[in-house]
Amino acid sequence: MSAFSKFLQNPLMRRNAIMLASSMVFAYWSSMKIINYRNRRLAKHQKSDSSVLFKKKNEKKEKVAVDKHFFRNLKRLLKIIIPNWFSAEVGYLILVAVSLIARTYADVFMIMIGTSIESSIISGNLNNLIGHLAKYVSAMPFISLINNLLKYGIDELKLRFRTRMTKFLYSKYLRNLTYYKMNNLDNRIANADQLLTQDVERFCNSFTELYSNLSKPILDVGIYSVKLTAAIGAQGPAMMLGYLFVSGVFLTMLRKPVAQMTVKEQHNEGEFRHMNARLITNSEEVAFYQGHKREEINLMSSYNRLENHLRNFITFRFSMGFIDNIVAKYFATFIGYNVVSMPFMKNDNHLAKENYNIRLENYYRSGRMLVKLAEALGRISLAGREMTRLAGFTERVTQIISVIDDLNRGQYKRTMVKHDNESGKVAQTVELKPNSGEIIYQDNIIRFEKVPLMTPNGDVLIKELSFEVRSGVNVLVCGPNGCGKSSLFRTLGELWPLFGGTVTKPEKGKLFYIPQKPYMTIGSLRDQVIYPDTVDDMKHKHIKDADLVKLLDIVKLSYLLEREGGWNSVQDWIDVLSGGEKQRIAMARLFYHKPQFAILDECTSAVSVDVEGNMYEFCKSVGITLFTVSHRKSLWKYHEYYLRMDGQGSFEYLPIDKDTEEFGS
Repeated sequence: MSAFSKFLQNPLMRRNAIMLASSMVFAYWSSMKIINYRNRRLAKHQKSDSSVLFKKKNEKKEKVAVDKHFFRNLKRLLKIIIPNWFSAEVGYLILVAVSLIARTYADVFMIMIGTSIESSIISGNLNNLIGHLAKYVSAMPFISLINNLLKYGIDELKLRFRTRMTKFLYSKYLRNLTYYKMNNLDNRIANADQLLTQDVERFCNSFTELYSNLSKPILDVGIYSVKLTAAIGAQGPAMMLGYLFVSGVFLTMLRKPVAQMTVKEQHNEGEFRHMNARLITNSEEVAFYQGHKREEINLMSSYNRLENHLRNFITFRFSMGFIDNIVAKYFATFIGYNVVSMPFMKNDNHLAKENYNIRLENYYRSGRMLVKLAEALGRISLAGREMTRLAGFTERVTQIISVIDDLNRGQYKRTMVKHDNESGKVAQTVELKPNSGEIIYQDNIIRFEKVPLMTPNGDVLIKELSFEVRSGVNVLVCGPNGCGKSSLFRTLGELWPLFGGTVTKPEKGKLFYIPQKPYMTIGSLRDQVIYPDTVDDMKHKHIKDADLVKLLDIVKLSYLLEREGGWNSVQDWIDVLSGGEKQRIAMARLFYHKPQFAILDECTSAVSVDVEGNMYEFCKSVGITLFTVSHRKSLWKYHEYYLRMDGQGSFEYLPIDKDTEEFGS
């Protein structure tokens, strides 16, 4: 009779087993009730909280699980991080696999030698003890090397996978103004920084850990099953493998919510980070308004959503950990004891007293192998937990790749609906499709032919805009705020999609834009003038530092070389330079690049009138045609035409004469 049958016949054991099973069911039921209760409270709170941000109407919640969709997405990502069979990543995968095999055989060796050492101690055989200890000591360096090779291979895989994925994503993210479109035109992703950094790292780490945590147990199961079959027969390993299948199906069903909860956790983490980044970016404006109390409300509202979700997740992991330990660890060991006892509990297996040591050694060896087999089966069952988390990270990384691909194809998705003030109903305001217009590249001309001037939200600023500017004809753009001046330049710079008509313009590199607050890059003083060129680009254009000094002389900034310590000086230029100095650096940058057309958007508002006049005269002398947005009266004399927008959908494009200049003044 097997130990398991005797266990069932014992009333005390049966009662304890029933009590244990009842406590397991009660604990799990209680945990699920707590989770459901908190989820209902969280949903109710979010529904009534008017300060919830980033919440989209009619948003469909996609289910994330270990299914065909997950494996399809995982296959897509694996092609990125493992580009071919001869890549270095495959070599490290093989290194990890070989190390895992060697480690398993090292474990088998340690079981054998350990059993022999203890048997020698019990039997008092000194010669055998010395021989086995010598083998043990000689194997130490090899086993240590295997363990560290395995750790090195896993760490290198994580880094290489992350490098591959990061380079792939940024090559797409920084192409065709995708970084701008994702943050300004498309509202599917609000926290691209987290997806590109933290989520990519977690996906690579999770996949590598899953590979190592799953490969080793599978190898262990195969090796220990063969060893145990030879020692105690095939029935024992078969029972353990059967238990693996049953427990794996059971635990997989319970872990289904983990993938979706992982996705939500990363979304809430990204939202909270985005809220902090907003405050840092707009800290001066918030400080002027004394808006710290309101910002605290917004930040804590975002954090509370993260906290509530994390607490729900912790409770869920607690309940799953309880079940995991019982099913995949302790009960698996219980099954193992029953299996290993079978050969030793048969009536015909009573040996003489002199064979006791042999029986003890066989049992000890088989028992240790069975414990290792049970541990391997438990790790395989628990690998499902890591796989569900991997499904969440896979969904997040796949999401940003899909959005980037859409934006690189000129497709974006954005809520484009508006409330009708009269009826209160939601009405579609846009009929034209993005990218339905045509862009023609031609030097020394800018022509708009029946181009709708629209915002990405679908607001029509001008139904059909038509005008033509040729090189040498400076144009002043004027009109009230919100009339479409910035929209015109964003359309001209291809930041915003074309909703119709035809735009004829030079290529992007022959247009240059200078905003009111110029961008100062990280680097030296030289880098500020030549941005976005590098020093190598400057040398390729045969431009020297002496030429840059002349540009600083034109904008009256030559004193910066002495004050800041020369061209190679590296400073935090945003804080070091004053507002007027930054605007004049931007004009020197314009003179360095010498484009065909330049868009000057209030870019001399902090510059004196005399210096401003010198800069405009220099532009004319080197053939840079200007589109200027400014409210200064003194600038009208440097332009030949004006483009006025009234903010009501109308515009006029006329030459500037004395009367017009007087009117504009």
